[in-house]
Amino acid sequence: MHALFYSSSALKSMLNGLMNIGMDIEVSEGLLRRATQRKLNSGTKVGDIIFILKNIIMQQAKKGDKVKVHYHGKLTSGETFDSSAGREPLEFEVGSGSVILGFDEGVTGMEVGEKKTINIPVEEAYGSRSDDMMIEFPKDRFPQDVEIEQGMQLMMSNGSGQNIPVIVSEIKEGSVILDANHPLAGEELIFDIELVEIVGGSPIILMP
Repeated sequence: MHALFYSSSALKSMLNGLMNIGMDIEVSEGLLRRATQRKLNSGTKVGDIIFILKNIIMQQAKKGDKVKVHYHGKLTSGETFDSSAGREPLEFEVGSGSVILGFDEGVTGMEVGEKKTINIPVEEAYGSRSDDMMIEFPKDRFPQDVEIEQGMQLMMSNGSGQNIPVIVSEIKEGSVILDANHPLAGEELIFDIELVEIVGGSPIILMP
């Protein structure tokens, strides 16, 4: 009698079962595809299937993992705004909020060595531009030896001593309009990313 290969829907049910016993996983299309490629079938012992699925999951970047990622960031115009080429890969903890939401979610579920392109909408990148971030600053508050020019980049200190990068947007007779919006605010971003390494992170309890 021939063994029947499990479909992606059957494997999805098994993965959902792992979630029910406490494994923090995301049942993504990529995970289902990799599980299906293993050609698990009705002749495979249930324990072996669970072991294989757990190993696939543990090879993926998940919340709590520290990862290293190479990236190439572009605007929708194709202009490059940042890249890790020639530098060490970016290291961060998945789900910690240390990178923009769209980048974090794009890395989640990737395997080491995997490459892909992600499109990040404005709301999952640096948000929309805000008029509240346009600051009118008196000219006489600038140091006398500073020659103010439109487009000039400056650092402004707030009440808590935090430095905020600003750009001179407009020069008036007695004041200067400073733009404190992030330079990429209002932009949809495109990233080519490669997961270089999963350094480590929060341990998973594997149930027997």
